[in-house]
Amino acid sequence: MSNFKSDILWRVYLVYFLVAFFAILIVAKVFYIQFVEGDKWRDALNETNLRYAELDATRGDIFSTGGNLLATSVPVYEIRMDMSPVVIPDELFYSKVDSLAANLAFLFGDRTKGHYRNILINGRENQERYLLIRRNVTYSELNQLRNFPLFRRGRFGGGLIVEESLRREMPYKNLAARTIGYERGGYYVGLEGAYRDYLEGQKGKRLMQRTGGGNWIPVNDKNKIEPRNGNDIVTTLNINIQDVVDNSLRNQLRRYDADYGSVVVMEVATGKVRAISNLTLTDNGNYQELYNYAVGESIEPGSTFKLASMLVALEEGIVTPGELINTGEGSIDYADRTMHDAEEDGFGTISVQNAFEVSSNVGISKIIYEHYKNDPQSYIDKIKALGLGDKLGLEIRGEGNPFIKDAGSSGWSGVSLPWMSIGYGVSFTPLQILSLYNAVANDGIMVKPMFVEEVRQTGKKIRNFDTQVINNRLASGQTIKKLNDMLVGVVKNGTAKNINTEAYQIAGKTGTAQVADTKFGYRRVSGVYYNASFVGYFPVDNPKYSMIVNIHNPKGWIYTGSQVAAPVFREVADKIFASQMNLPSKDFKTPSLAYYPSFRAGNYNDISKIYQHFGCYAENKPESQWVSAQARKDTVIFRDREFIQNLVPNVVGMSLKDALYILENAGMEVRFSGKGIVRRQSIRPGLRIKPGNVIVLELS
Repeated sequence: MSNFKSDILWRVYLVYFLVAFFAILIVAKVFYIQFVEGDKWRDALNETNLRYAELDATRGDIFSTGGNLLATSVPVYEIRMDMSPVVIPDELFYSKVDSLAANLAFLFGDRTKGHYRNILINGRENQERYLLIRRNVTYSELNQLRNFPLFRRGRFGGGLIVEESLRREMPYKNLAARTIGYERGGYYVGLEGAYRDYLEGQKGKRLMQRTGGGNWIPVNDKNKIEPRNGNDIVTTLNINIQDVVDNSLRNQLRRYDADYGSVVVMEVATGKVRAISNLTLTDNGNYQELYNYAVGESIEPGSTFKLASMLVALEEGIVTPGELINTGEGSIDYADRTMHDAEEDGFGTISVQNAFEVSSNVGISKIIYEHYKNDPQSYIDKIKALGLGDKLGLEIRGEGNPFIKDAGSSGWSGVSLPWMSIGYGVSFTPLQILSLYNAVANDGIMVKPMFVEEVRQTGKKIRNFDTQVINNRLASGQTIKKLNDMLVGVVKNGTAKNINTEAYQIAGKTGTAQVADTKFGYRRVSGVYYNASFVGYFPVDNPKYSMIVNIHNPKGWIYTGSQVAAPVFREVADKIFASQMNLPSKDFKTPSLAYYPSFRAGNYNDISKIYQHFGCYAENKPESQWVSAQARKDTVIFRDREFIQNLVPNVVGMSLKDALYILENAGMEVRFSGKGIVRRQSIRPGLRIKPGNVIVLELS
């Protein structure tokens, strides 16, 4: 028996000592981890649950030359909520949840009160520390939200978490949008990309902690390193000229159902781009800024390139403007191809000046071919020496490559030289061609187009950008004067005489290039189409602005540069001249507009003031306050518009202001949609007005 007890006690003691030994080991290990390795494991925990997040700096603003805001960063907010009972006690939460849900539903209008209540209740039950309430909240909405139940108690009393971010906005929307630029997937285009280093600023940092749900929330502002905001840039763009250019181009593109087009207005002496518009027809039938054709599209210029050929010929003394040249019956053979003039029966024997004015392909090509056929590279080298062989070096990314084929290179043939002389077999961007014409206007000095005038930091100028000269002597002064006279002749006597005006002189050249099945910029155009263009400058006696207009693939029978592109040039030039040159009305001996608009209906006083401003005179004075107006040359004929009492008036063609005045005075309630003039009215004119009639106006 004693042996049995001894055996049991031995086993009990053994177990006791083993348990005690392991307990001592555990305590020792805990002590070792806590006091010896404590810092190591605490650092590891912090690395897992704490991190520094970058804070974006406020990107600098982009301004027009007159101080108009073209692009800015607008703060938007993400609203979240800490649903922990430690932050919001149960009694407080459940007493305020209904009113909070009602306020959120009323403010945002995207969900019902019940929906918001379910979100809040579910978040509470799951004790979410970072519950999403709403994204893209504006500053004014945030100010209202801070006064809501629970939220008015702040972060640690009501669980409100506000995350700020920045969204880029363009106040003028589509105006010069592709040139101003934007960000897509971390890549910036336009001026946003070209001047990114100035605009971007320096990012800050903030300590973030990971919650149980895996979300990261800011710890506190003590660890926050504030970002340094970016600098502002002042562009060369003039918002008034830009608006005129955009509207004129858009209207002409719509008129001819064209695929796309571009217009650039540049200041002659400085190269400052005052307006640039690039519009593309989208699938929904609207025109938007999708690709910067003026900068990036390198295409055959057609007849606008004849200026370069004539410059070389005049500078070399090959011909003089008064020299006669036989253009025959409008065609000439070069190797295996026949070149034609636009005039079916030809121009016969005419002067070199006249050949340029009427844009004779035969005349210009004969001048170049007969002199350079044995040494075509000499002609090519002279063209390149003008500055046309290289890019302009624009700050904006994506400038198209100029292309001038060398003699003897692959594809060179017996037809290459004559066709090159009239603008085929070479390619340039609109800005590259404009720079050539601008140099003629600038006494032979070619300057680089510029888009930014200065950089500012908190309103103070920190850098100024000066005009850069590309070629300080394009040709002799005598040659430049002859070219200027030729360009004036194109408008006074030649292919662009439809835009001639005695109010001021325009110099320029039309171009109608035939292009086949090629991808340009944003679009691919299949088959054969025309690129209508006009490039020139004004006023000739003291050139202030140069401009190029390109319209691609106009539909229908009208497609030439003189008919499609030149009227846009004239309309823009008229409005710039009228607004900036400030000449008295007596100086306008011919209409300053390309054509005077007629008005279907409007207030006599308003319409007559518009006509008087442009020197158009009334043939008669109406008896009624409301009139229609028909313009004929430099006079306008007014006709009375009568409205019969108790009958629905005809307000189609009126401005919304005038239509509202007439309809509401007639006792009708008005609803409307759209912008512009009245295009359609829901109740037919002449019907008797009934009490409570509601009429809907559709504006164009």
